[in-house]
Amino acid sequence: MIAPQPFFSPRGTPFSVYYRIQVICGLGHSVDLLTYGQGEEVDLPGCRVIRIPSFRALGPVPVGPSLLKLFLDCFMVLWTVGLLVSGRYKTVYAHEEAVFWCRWLKPLFRFRLIYDMHSSLPQQLSNFQFTNSRLVHWVFEKLERSAVRVAEVVIVVCPALLVHARSIADDDGKILLIENSLTQPVETCGESPGRGGGTDAGGLAGDAAVERWINSRARGQLIAYAGTLEPYQGIDLLLAAFSMAVRELPHAGLLIVGGMPQEVEKFRDLAAEMGLGNSVYFVGQASHRRAHELVALAGASVSVRLTGNNTPMKIYHLMAEGIPLIATRVESHTQVLNDEIAILTDAAPDAIAQAMIHLLQDPEAARKMGARAQAAYAAHYSTGAYAAKMRDALSMVA
Repeated sequence: MIAPQPFFSPRGTPFSVYYRIQVICGLGHSVDLLTYGQGEEVDLPGCRVIRIPSFRALGPVPVGPSLLKLFLDCFMVLWTVGLLVSGRYKTVYAHEEAVFWCRWLKPLFRFRLIYDMHSSLPQQLSNFQFTNSRLVHWVFEKLERSAVRVAEVVIVVCPALLVHARSIADDDGKILLIENSLTQPVETCGESPGRGGGTDAGGLAGDAAVERWINSRARGQLIAYAGTLEPYQGIDLLLAAFSMAVRELPHAGLLIVGGMPQEVEKFRDLAAEMGLGNSVYFVGQASHRRAHELVALAGASVSVRLTGNNTPMKIYHLMAEGIPLIATRVESHTQVLNDEIAILTDAAPDAIAQAMIHLLQDPEAARKMGARAQAAYAAHYSTGAYAAKMRDALSMVA
């Protein structure tokens, strides 16, 4: 099996794919994983990791569509062809845009194709504000439709994608919903020689600084956000809401984990303009494990997405840990969350601010809501259920 995909990108690493491969190897299959050159090495028993050149001089690989990814994908295509020529692979497991070239190589090399559809790529062009070109959107829509129809199995990660994939598939029986619901931190082996990205920004000094800042907050008065700082994440909305909440809770703090340096600088300046001063702390990029540890220290977490229908992987983590959550009432959230296990609000500063104040002022209500979310996770998104679904997917291409 070969899985050509941008798997170890130094930012926005899809650890959900790591869990997929971990389960596949656990079921007795061997995997050759083709991936980008940058990033940390991850311990994948039963998996051989193959990398294209890192091209570190071109900078880190960003989340979402980019010209750098387009350049790197040209090398991914060449390496994919080379592997298919030299190895007799029965199945190709393609993640996101990798399916676009694997779809055309399929008839030539006669492998079975699994398309891991983590998002609708035409929609990503809008979410990441990559281009407004109708022609580019049309091309991506045609490629996506063709890939869904040619693949033997299409794995989608949320109900909205399930509906979308079924609407363009010729056989909706091959569309499987397997949520990105596993949450354990990924074990890394450190940065591989000559490869960049993936490490915590700031190192040990950064860790000490953020811990000092957290300890300076009033107990139970910390709100955390972890994720990218892309426009669709609504970070400006989050800061506006917190600026209202902090008027009533002057000792509260907002911890923001994630983001590229230039994005962190942009929003740090915005926080200063709002007069938030020392009330907001930007950690910057952090490892998967470190982000989990920091969010677990908070009295509440927030996800203020503005658009999209992909459920963020962090939602399942927060549910599993019982961390009280405030989320905007968009499809990304509502297809998993409800008013019993989270506070769902309009995407408006005053509504989000009131939710923050409520959770921080009533820790018992927050604890009970977190416990209900934890129970819902155990009932619907367990490791056993996840493995059973992956087994079904593999049986369809056996």
